[in-house]
Amino acid sequence: MRRPSLHRAARARSLRDVLSPRGALALQRADDALPFALRATLVTALAALPAFLTGRPGDAVFAVLGSFTTTFGRLMPHTRRTRVLAGVAVAMTLCVAAGSALGARLRPQDGGAGALLVVAATALVAGTAKLGCDRARLRGLGAVMLLFGFAVAAQAAPTPAEVLPRTLLAAGGAATAWLAALAGRLTHPEGPRRHAVALALHEVAALLDAEAAGAPRTAARHRATTAVLDAYRALEPERRRTRAGARRTPGVRETAVTRRTHGPTPSVRAAAHAAFARTASVRPRRAPGRPVRAGTRRAPASPEHAERMADLCWSVLVGAGRRRPPYGDPAALADVLRAHARAFVRRRPGDGPELPPAAAVNRPHGARPPAPALLVPALRTVLGTGLAGAVALGLGLGHGYWAALSAAAVLHSVDVRTATRRAVQRTLGTAAGLVLAVAVLGLRPGPLALAGTVVALELLLEYAVARNYGLGVVFLTPLALLLTELAAPAEPAGALVLDRAVGSLLGVLLALLCALAVVHDRAAVRARRALAACVLASAQAREALAAGRAGAAPEVLQARLAAAVVELREAEDAAAGELWPAGTDPADLARAERRAYQLLGLLAAAGREGARTAPGTGPGPVPLPWSPPSLSPSARSRP
Repeated sequence: MRRPSLHRAARARSLRDVLSPRGALALQRADDALPFALRATLVTALAALPAFLTGRPGDAVFAVLGSFTTTFGRLMPHTRRTRVLAGVAVAMTLCVAAGSALGARLRPQDGGAGALLVVAATALVAGTAKLGCDRARLRGLGAVMLLFGFAVAAQAAPTPAEVLPRTLLAAGGAATAWLAALAGRLTHPEGPRRHAVALALHEVAALLDAEAAGAPRTAARHRATTAVLDAYRALEPERRRTRAGARRTPGVRETAVTRRTHGPTPSVRAAAHAAFARTASVRPRRAPGRPVRAGTRRAPASPEHAERMADLCWSVLVGAGRRRPPYGDPAALADVLRAHARAFVRRRPGDGPELPPAAAVNRPHGARPPAPALLVPALRTVLGTGLAGAVALGLGLGHGYWAALSAAAVLHSVDVRTATRRAVQRTLGTAAGLVLAVAVLGLRPGPLALAGTVVALELLLEYAVARNYGLGVVFLTPLALLLTELAAPAEPAGALVLDRAVGSLLGVLLALLCALAVVHDRAAVRARRALAACVLASAQAREALAAGRAGAAPEVLQARLAAAVVELREAEDAAAGELWPAGTDPADLARAERRAYQLLGLLAAAGREGARTAPGTGPGPVPLPWSPPSLSPSARSRP
C-alpha cells in the first residue's frame, strides 16, 4: 500500500484544521453587554412606537430596521461611534429605500426575471456591506443587518406609494439610534473607556495566570497586547483634553520632545494624579498589607484613574517579556487586576486591593494596525449570497432571501476557519431558535403582543450575541420570523418555520462550499509582509537602543513595534485559517514575536532612564540579549 506524499498529507491536515469547529461554543467576555442591550431595546421600542400610535403596526417593521443602527460600534469611543453611526444610519436608510423601490418595481414575490434581478441586487448589497464593514472594522452582526434591511424591504410587497413612507420610517428609526448614541455620549461619557480598560485588566490577568501555570503564553500575550492598545485608543480623546489642560496650567511645563511624541512628562503625570487624588476623594496609598477599610469612599471612573490602570497594564505586559519581570508573584497580581477590573465595571475604581506603585510609563502612541485584505472576503460574500438566493429561487422556496442571509452570515468572517465556526453556530442557533419561534407563534399573538415580543427578543439578542454568535442566533431567528409575521400577518406560521429551516440549511452549505472554492492567497501575502514589518521594526528599535536614542521618543518606537507584533499574530492566524499555504516558517514567526516583546521591555526600561536624564542627552547604550541581524541599507532607511 502506497503512502500519500508529504504534500498531500500536509494539505489534508490543513483542510482538517481549517474545517475544525473548535471554539464555536466558547463564550466571550462582555462586561457591558447588559447596559448596551437595554439601550438598544429602548431605541427599538421608541422607533416602533409612532407606527403603533397611528394604528399601522405593520409599518413598525421598517422603523425597527432603521433602529438596528444601534447594534454597530458597541466598543467604540463615543466620538468615533457617533461618526460611524451617522454613516451606518445613512446606509441603513438607503438599503431600505433601495429595497422598497426595487420591490415595488420588480415584484419579486411574483417570481420570474424580477425575482432573479432582486437576488443579484441582494448579492451586490451583501458584498458592498461586507467591504464597508471590514474597512470600518465593525464587528458583530455587521453587514448582515444592512442586508436584512434591504431584503425585508424588497420582499414586503410594497407599492410605489409606500416607498417614501417606509423610507421615512427607516430614517426615523436610524435617527433615533444616532440620537441615543449622542445622548449616551453626554450621560455616560466614560462607558467605552471603562470597559476597554476593564477588558485590558482581564486580559493581562489571563497572561499572568498563564505565566504562573507555566502554560504557553503566545495567544494570551497577543490578546493582552491588543486589549491594552485598544484601551489606549479609547483613552486618546481624553488624553488630548488632559494635555491641553495641562499646558494651560501654571507651573506645568512639557519639553519639546514630549510635545512632539504626544506623551506627558512624569511631572505632568504626577500633577495629574495628585489633582485626581484631591478632587476624586480617593484615599492616599496605604502601607503594604494594610486592609481596605469598609467605609472608603469610591470615586467615579475618571480619565486619570483609567490612564493609571492602562499604564499599569502596559508596564506588566512589557515586563512579562523580560527575563526578570519587575513584579512579584504573577498569580497574586492577576487577582489584584481582576478585582480592579470588576470595580471598574461597577464604576467603583477606588475599591479593590492595593495596587502596585505607579511607575513612569511611556505610553505607546501614534500607530494604527494596517487594514487587512478586503476584496476576497467581499467576493466570497457576493458569490455565496447570490448562489444561495438563486438556488432557493430555483427550488421555489418562499422567503428565499433567508438562504442568502444565512450565507452572508456565515461568510461575514475573516477566513475559512471562522466561516466553519459561524456555520456551526448558525445551524445550532437556528435549530434552537425555530423551537422558540414555534412556541411563540403557536400562541397566535396579536400585533401588540408581537411587537412586545420583538422588543424582548431584541434585548436578549443584543445581550447574547456579545457572548457568542450562536447564542445570539437563538433569538435572532424568532425575531426575524416575528418581523415577517408582523409585516404579512396572513401567512401561515408553519410555512414560515419550514422556509426558515430549509433556507438556513441551504445557505450554510452553499456558503461553506463558496469559502472553500474561492482560495484566499492574499492572507499568505499578508503574513509574509507582517513578518518583514515586524523584523524591520525590531531592527529599528534595536539600533535606537544600541545608540542610546530610545529615551528621546519611546512612545513612537513602542507603538510601531507593538502594532507590528499584533499584526504579525493576526496575519498568522488569518493565514492559518485559509487553505493557501503561507510559505513562512512558524519558527521564524515565533522568534520574531518573542524578540519584539523583549525589545518592548527594553524600550520601556530605556524610556524610564531617559525620563530621569535631561532632555536631549538620553540614556547610555542598553545591552542587547542577542546580536542584531544584518539588514540591507534600503531596509534600514525605510520608516
